[in-house]
Amino acid sequence: MDDQTEKHPVTPETPLCEEIGRKARNKLRAQRKTTRNVWFGLGMMGLVGWSVVVPTLLGTALGIWLDARHTGSYSWTLMLLVAGLGIGCLNAWHWVAKEDSEIQKDQEDTDE
Repeated sequence: MDDQTEKHPVTPETPLCEEIGRKARNKLRAQRKTTRNVWFGLGMMGLVGWSVVVPTLLGTALGIWLDARHTGSYSWTLMLLVAGLGIGCLNAWHWVAKEDSEIQKDQEDTDE
């Protein structure tokens, strides 16, 4: 029986074979994909929040330290707070864009 399968390979030519193959791919994809529930959304909000808060606080702390050491006409605290906020927003944008691209990829795979 192995000799017969080697001589005549199975090719997906019929609509039934294509349908079976598509359903098998969908089942395998569903097994690999983790379920995204409420906890996933809350975790993502936490990740985005912390990615903004940490650089902002670090910039503020560095600014307070610089203002204490080097007095001048410019406020290091304010400048580094804004810089940290900008870096944090870029960081959050990166995470959201990455997650959005993964969602789009999953939807494209499902549509096939």
